[in-house]
Amino acid sequence: MAIKKQYLKSKPVCKVTFSVPAEEAKSVAVVGSFNEWNTEATELKKLKNGTFKGTVDLESDNSYEFRYVVDGKYVNDEQADAYAWNDYAGAENGVLNL
Repeated sequence: MAIKKQYLKSKPVCKVTFSVPAEEAKSVAVVGSFNEWNTEATELKKLKNGTFKGTVDLESDNSYEFRYVVDGKYVNDEQADAYAWNDYAGAENGVLNL
């Protein structure tokens, strides 16, 4: 899994690209505080090499909790900037610091 951050000079936005290698998966989405944890809001596209990839524009100078949903199962990214316990989920969420 990989997270790439590209800060824009023209406005306070960071383009965050999420990459999830999951050849066997049928669907991968990224959910988080930036999209109301909506599993259909940010679905990643499957590339020919089996990696799912997608880019989200997020406001800079903020922190966002997120996780991936791989075929209905919630998964954390080991490259997250930090982790935060979430009582509702009963698990840790990854944190992006922008």
